[in-house]
Order: sequence, then structure tokens, then C-alpha cells
Amino acid sequence: MPETLSTRRLRWLLWILLLWVSAIFARLVMLQVFHHDELLRLAQQQQQKSEEIPALRGTIFDRAGQPLAKTLPAESICVNPLKIPDPGVAADILSRVLDVDRAGLYKRIVMAKARNAGFLWVKRKVSAEEAARVRSLPFEWLEFRSEMRRFYPHGQLAAHVIGSTGIVDPDDTLEHGNGGIEMSFDDELGGRPGLARVYKDVRQTAYDSVVSRQPEPGTDLTLTIDSNLQYDAERALEAAALKTGAKTGSIVVLNPYTGDVLAMANYPTYDPNGGSGKRKGKEVEGARRNLAVTTPFEPGSVFKVITLAAALETTHLTPDTMINCGNGMINLFGRVIHDHNRYSSLSMADVLAKSSNIGAIQVGLKVGEQRLYDYVRKFGFGRKTGIELPGESAGMLRRLNQWEPASIGSVAMGHEIGTTSIQLALAGAVVANGGMRVKPRLILARQKPGGPLERTTAEKPERIVKSETAIQMRQMMEGVVLHGTGKGLANLRGYTSGGKTGSAQIYDFNAKAYTHHYNASFLGFAPVSNPQVVIAVTLIGTSGGTAGYGGPVAAPVFRQVATSGLRMLDVPKDLPDTTVRLAKADPADGNDLAIAGLSNTAPLDVSDGTSYSHKKGQAVAAAPVRSQVVHSDTPPVQSASATPVVEATLDRRPFFSSRAAFGPKVPDLRGMTLRAVLEESTASGMVVEVQGNGMARAQDPAPGSVLAPGTRIRVHFTR
Repeated sequence: MPETLSTRRLRWLLWILLLWVSAIFARLVMLQVFHHDELLRLAQQQQQKSEEIPALRGTIFDRAGQPLAKTLPAESICVNPLKIPDPGVAADILSRVLDVDRAGLYKRIVMAKARNAGFLWVKRKVSAEEAARVRSLPFEWLEFRSEMRRFYPHGQLAAHVIGSTGIVDPDDTLEHGNGGIEMSFDDELGGRPGLARVYKDVRQTAYDSVVSRQPEPGTDLTLTIDSNLQYDAERALEAAALKTGAKTGSIVVLNPYTGDVLAMANYPTYDPNGGSGKRKGKEVEGARRNLAVTTPFEPGSVFKVITLAAALETTHLTPDTMINCGNGMINLFGRVIHDHNRYSSLSMADVLAKSSNIGAIQVGLKVGEQRLYDYVRKFGFGRKTGIELPGESAGMLRRLNQWEPASIGSVAMGHEIGTTSIQLALAGAVVANGGMRVKPRLILARQKPGGPLERTTAEKPERIVKSETAIQMRQMMEGVVLHGTGKGLANLRGYTSGGKTGSAQIYDFNAKAYTHHYNASFLGFAPVSNPQVVIAVTLIGTSGGTAGYGGPVAAPVFRQVATSGLRMLDVPKDLPDTTVRLAKADPADGNDLAIAGLSNTAPLDVSDGTSYSHKKGQAVAAAPVRSQVVHSDTPPVQSASATPVVEATLDRRPFFSSRAAFGPKVPDLRGMTLRAVLEESTASGMVVEVQGNGMARAQDPAPGSVLAPGTRIRVHFTR
């Protein structure tokens, strides 16, 4: 039967339908089989999102088990921008209720609507009052999310040690440590976040979630910090800073045997809960810096402890050895340096007690550059201590080949070197514990969730000086408190104590001159026979002449904190405090200024003095040179009957001092032993230059003549 036109059309239609169905089937096979995984991934990206579930952050305790940082539940405010009819009205309302920037919030809402986002944070971890105010608003586009917030129960207490938390990465939704222990041990404290699969609709609104991995809480840490002692240290430091007008300050309290940091405070400070350090209503710049660890300073006369310890180790000098103090003047490699007092000679113990700069320089010259440098390194200066805090500075110690000829004099009395408070405290621990260098420790124990308490062990100490040297240094440092620059300032009721005051002039790099502002320091320990605490106190930017020096400024802070610490540690008293009277401070003995500016002074003619030239690292006698004078705020003691003489420096206004028109009469030293001559010269304040051995046979000037200012008595000894 012939095929009709309608049949032919029907067949072509069937073929077309078959091809169409085949194409659809092939496309379905392509999508469902060959591109299945890719399409599933794209669909999940639109419909699902993996979000981290914050783990419970570990708690930080003090050594007594008191919480210093813990995690609490909190509420955060968010909105669905796609449901907001008028971004301007929403920004107006929320900015007033939540105290956020209106312009910034409006911009974020508009941008979120433009990219079709159904979620936007407004303010995270709000207070209970703010949450209550937001709940009273009748808007369906407002939402609450449960989160956790870090809380510091004691506010600013030990803030620089503990640190704080915050959003470190803008793309991260989890908070991390941004300072202190919180930052150094962020991984341990933070634990392991969980994962949740969140399902969203076409408007990116979440409607369901499934937890795929449970969060693991962080490790609890126990610090070596004693909260009560920390509180006392912070209060004492703040009071001293406000009283003296110091810009900044720091204090470190150590156990000298284990290196445990019992307290570490800085001024100014801040509240890690959100408040900032404030002074007169204004936020203080740099309040979050841990100055005790990150900021080095010139220590001044405190550093003489290192110089004298090196001398006891490397020379034949003893605490009783008489040191020529040049009647308050020395010519060091072309520069004349004046002491703060005119001592003719002092025992090495009194060089420390009276803080004689000339005496310290003479001791440093005996030690020599190489050995002094080696011991400065041994005591831990010029390198990091390894304390468990971020941003530690190694301080500043130039290599020996970078020293200038007069650098040995500067370093011997605490200039041309930068140290942090933690380094200074650890150097004091070497003396206090019998000559061992210890590593500072902040973590006393750690405990993982459900696990046992794991105590950390202190690292094995390293011997730096002989135990005999440490004992001698402790005795000499006790002399500073009993009859030196710390007299009446660092004495403890019921306990013996030792220490060293220090004052260093602050250099103004803009004016290229040393100022009348100081780094005032005190390094001390107690009790002397068996020290249980070592304390380093530093206040930066003090003023007021001698009233801004280390003795009157930093030593009382040591006394207050040491008294509290020994009482809290239940250390037995070694003095009968019912009968002990604290010695009264003598302003004449309180000058401990390590004179700075050795190379920034104006040339002046002065009388002849002991002169040194630099040759192959040795100090040798040289001819008199044109001098360079550096002075402190307290001029040398002068004769009452005198003619004023103007002395000037490049960085100072001229000031008047007195120079005797008629000097004392020269005593008759002939027939005396060397010891008797030295005793006589020390008592009279005259400088003696000796030659030979045996008995004094001749002298110049002759007995009974007038001794001109700066003139030495030359005595010839023969057997």
C-alpha cells in the first residue's frame, strides 16, 4: 500500500521526537553521570556551608588556682540584609541601640544586599543590657547568635602577661590571642574547633545544620604569677610613676632558683576586657606593650654589679682592694670624666655602695674589654631570655670590634648597652642564687580536658660565676642598702636586703643631647643569706634632679613589693623587726647617676689627671690632653671659699661651680708605710701617686705647702 503524505509526515515527526528524546537522555546522562561530582559540589556550595564551631578556650589560672582568664557564653547580633526594607532606617536604629558607627553600618548593609547576602554581623558578643534593648525591637530581620567571649575576672591585673583575644584575620570568624600568654599558647588554649554543615535556602537563609565534628576544648594553663603579689606590684609601680612623672615603668619579681616569674607589671596598663589604659581621660599610646620584655633601656649604675662581679672572677681585686677614684676625675682616652663626688680612693665594696663612676671605670679597665664583654654575655645581656611571651627584645650589646676606645668606661657604668627588665632581674638572680643563670618560667602546669595535671619542670641552670663570687657580691650589695646610695630607701623591716640603685640620663635624638630625665632603676633581693625574691624596678622619664634618681624613685618600690612578697611567701624573718630602725636616707650619698655623654661634650682646659690612651685593647699612660667635661646634676663637693668658674657643654646651659683659690696644706707623709699613706690620703681627700716599695722617703709637693686643685702628691718609697 503506497505511503501517504500524512504517514510520511508522521514518520518524520516520530524521528524528530526520537532524536529529541535521545538528546535529552544523552544530556541527562552527561549531567548525572559524567558531571555528577562537579554539579553536586556546586549545588552544595549554594545550599550548604561548612562552619567552624568554636571550641571552649582553655582557662588561665594563677599559681594558687585563681582564674585569670576564662570563657563565658555571649550573644551576638546579626541581620538578614535581604529582608531589610530600608537600610538607612535600620542603620539609624541599630547605631543608637548598639553604639556602632552609623555610616559604616549603613555601607555594610547596602553592600550585603548588593551581593545578595542573607547574613551580616552587626555587633558580636554584646553585653546583657545591649541584648535586652535589641530584643525589644519588633523587626523580623534581626537575629541572635550564641557565641563565647573571653572574660578576665580581675580586669587589668597581669594584663601584659595574660594578653587578650580578638579577630586577628578579617576573614576569620574565630578569635585568637593577640598578646601575652593568649598569643604564645594560642594553639593549646584554643583547642580544636568543631565543624557544622549548615543548610540554606535560595535566599541564603539557614534552615538546618548538622554537626560533623565535635569541638575539642583547649588546654588549661597555670601560671607562676601570684595574683596578690602582682596586685601589690602594679599599685606600687603606678604610684611611683604618678609621683615622679615617669612616662613608663616596669617591675619584675622572680624566684632566683627556679626562674619563676611571680609578678610582672608595666605602667601604663590596660583592661583586656575592652578598656584601655587612660591618663587624664585620654587613651595612652602603647599601653598594651609589655615593656618589661620588649623595650630595652640604658641601665646606668645598676650595671656596675656586672662589672664588679667580672672583676672578682678575672682579677686579683677583692672587696677590700682600694681603687683610685682620681679625686672625682679621670682622663679616659682623651676625655675627662668627672664623678658625681670627689673620692680620692675607695674600697671596691664602697665603689659599689657609693656608686663611684670613676671607681667602676678603673675596675673595668682592670678587667679589660674582652673579659668584660664575655661576662656581660654570660650574664645574659645581648640575647633573648627565652621567656614564654611574644615580642621579646634581645636588648643591645655591640660586638667588641664595634667598641670605641672609651666604650669600656661607658659599659662599666651602664651606658652603651640596652637591657630589658627581665634581663636585669635574671642577672640579679645569678648573684642571689649562688652564681647560676636560670631561664625565666611562666607556665607552672597544664591540663588537657579530662587529663591529669602536668607540671612543667624548670630547665637546668648554668653556672656563670663561682659561688664565692656570688656571696661576695651579695655582701657588697647589702652595703648599698646599709650605707650606700640605697640607705634608708631599700631597707626592709624584719629582713636583710641587698641591691643596687641606678640612674641613667635619657638621650634626646632630636636635640642630640642628654636630657635631665632619667632611667631610674633598682635591682635587689632579700633576705641576703638565702634570697627568695629578686626584684628589678625601672621607671623611665623621671625628672626633678636627684629626686628622679634610682634611689629615691625605684628603691621604695622595691621595699614595698619585697615586703609584700616575703610575707606572702611566708619567708622567715632574719631581723628583729620590733627593734630595727630604718636608716635615714642621706641626700649626699644618694647620687648614683651614671654620667652619660662621654663623646658629646665641650672642650675645656682642666688640671692634669690620670690619662689613658688606647693601644691594642690596653690602657697605658698618656700625656695630658685637652679635656672634655661631663657633669651630673649634683656637682662635686667644693671648698666654701672659691672663685666661680663657668663650665659648659654642647648640650647644657652653662652652670657655676666652685674651685678653691687656696687649697689644703700638704701633710708630712715621710716615714709612713704604704697603708698609712693611703689611709691618710683617703681621710684628707687628697690624691696620692706612689712609686717604689717600702717606706715613704720623699714627697712632692713638700710638707706644709698649699695643694693646688687637681694636683697629686707624689710619694717615693724605698726599703
